Amino acid sequence: MRRLFTWVAGAAGGLAAYRAATRRRPAPEAVPAEVDPVQELRAKLAEARSEPEPVVAEPADPDEPDARRRDVHEQARSALDEMRDQA
Repeated sequence: MRRLFTWVAGAAGGLAAYRAATRRRPAPEAVPAEVDPVQELRAKLAEARSEPEPVVAEPADPDEPDARRRDVHEQARSALDEMRDQA
């Protein structure tokens, strides 16, 4: 009786695995024609490339860590201010 149960259970498991592997999945939804993410990204990239690059000020003395730290913090603050102005 155990062998019969084992064979039936194995066949049922094999059938379930076969059906799961061959099951049709729904087709992905198409993106509407008026919303093209590729064109939006290309436009953003072109806009970003057209903007002038920020001028990075060199520290007065590269050997002095405090001066360099202050310059880095000032650059970060100015970058944050620019991001806040854009938002």
